[in-house]
Amino acid sequence: MTAAPTADAVRDVAPDPAALDDLAALLADGDVVTLSGAGLSTDSGIPDYRGATGSLRRHTPMTYQTFLRDPRGRHRYWARSFVGWRQIRGARPNPGHRAVAELQAAGLVGAVITQNVDGLHQAGGARDVVELHGGLDRTVCLACGDVAGRAELDERLRAANPTFGPRVDEVNPDGDAELPDELLDGFVMVDCLACGGGPLKPDVVFFGETVPRDRVDRCFDLVDGAGSLLVLGSSLTVMSGYRFVLRAAKLGIPVAIVNVGPTRGDAKADIRVDAPLGAVLPELARRCAPAR
Repeated sequence: MTAAPTADAVRDVAPDPAALDDLAALLADGDVVTLSGAGLSTDSGIPDYRGATGSLRRHTPMTYQTFLRDPRGRHRYWARSFVGWRQIRGARPNPGHRAVAELQAAGLVGAVITQNVDGLHQAGGARDVVELHGGLDRTVCLACGDVAGRAELDERLRAANPTFGPRVDEVNPDGDAELPDELLDGFVMVDCLACGGGPLKPDVVFFGETVPRDRVDRCFDLVDGAGSLLVLGSSLTVMSGYRFVLRAAKLGIPVAIVNVGPTRGDAKADIRVDAPLGAVLPELARRCAPAR
């Protein structure tokens, strides 16, 4: 069996010069809507799901059904998320995030649709970001619907768990860390402050959960009005993101995909760049959005 490539090997892949030229020419036309996935945040220390170093190779993510129906599963998620949040909170935008913001500031890229829940696009200077799958920096009460900041919850959890802090080397893209089951009983979860007892959920779309219809419609409107669609760091395996590629292709809107490894949308792409975003995006910003 062939071993999966290491993260260093993935970063060493050089972009095809001709494909990079085609991508720069597409960006120069402007009116680009971007769809980003977990591959954009790997250089910030957050693993992706399905890439060469993806977390789905090692763990099964929390599903919406389990979170709702299994109190033990929900408790397990929050114990792991309490630990993993420290790494998510400490992650910083990488050159890829900053390059997207530079291209946006130059008027070439418009709205950013992101499947990521880490907030790094906004931290990197991007605006008009649609968080398709929500954001880990917020919580929502399953009983009363109150939305609150994650920082507030973290303070409450620290107070309730002063000695609960196992060290971990890596978190998953949905913000939780792998912990042995024997540690879970030592974790104390807190409930909603607004209603005094409702269970809390991160304000993100779990696997098996439906993206809110108004959010999907907003993204379709953005794609419908775009000059082109640029996909960054997504394998497009799930329909949540792939549907926007299908929509663009149906309307005759050019689709460009930058990702390490194959994607579900490759057959629909007019331009395909198989290379790390950390190499491609800063070069595109240098060519298309020179310092003003």
